[in-house]
Amino acid sequence: MAEQVLIVDDDTRLSAMLADYLRGNGYDVLAAPTAEAGLAELRRRAPDAVILDIMLPDLDGFETCRRIRAFSDVPVLMLTAKGEETDRIVGLELGADDYLPKPFNPRELLARLKAILRRRHGLAQGGARTLRFGRLEIDPGSRLATLDGRELALTSHQFDLLVALAGNAGRTLSREQLMDLVRGEELEAFDRSIDVHISRIRAAIEPDPKHPRRIITVRGAGYVFARFQDDV
Repeated sequence: MAEQVLIVDDDTRLSAMLADYLRGNGYDVLAAPTAEAGLAELRRRAPDAVILDIMLPDLDGFETCRRIRAFSDVPVLMLTAKGEETDRIVGLELGADDYLPKPFNPRELLARLKAILRRRHGLAQGGARTLRFGRLEIDPGSRLATLDGRELALTSHQFDLLVALAGNAGRTLSREQLMDLVRGEELEAFDRSIDVHISRIRAAIEPDPKHPRRIITVRGAGYVFARFQDDV
């Protein structure tokens, strides 16, 4: 059965072109011209991924993403204005899994879509053992992380970053290594999306995110997931 993608964009010409391209690559595609229509489709159809534009006629993409995250962990690929780094960071903070500036090459969008769907299905980590660090448990197979038995609200990208760090506990990983482990492709070493996602993970697992003890920044080198002596 083909994976289903929902495009939420009021540019009907672009949506139609993109829908044709994705269908030609084996996807089932839905399209919605407004945020409200997109949210309704998401609730009705439960697609495998959402491509979400920031500029919409009713709600902007940020508010739409926030509302999506209130009831769904579906992977979200956000389309942003070219060069607007602030838009990208805000989108990631609200729960988007990835972003792509307009105008874009459809082949790059397809590659990023495949990457977030691959992470979603956990193909790279299927069957991996549960990772336990004291109160924190991470199960790559079920794609579930819990703290004191409470499920953590992480996006697909954030979960995979946590698995990459925890699976290499005690080892410093650079941004390049993290992006390669999570996406399986080379990206810019100083892509700030890594830092944004790390901050969100810290907010979920650290008692004091401003003074982290579990995910430590190694200046000029990257990040390390720290083991404690009482970790099981």
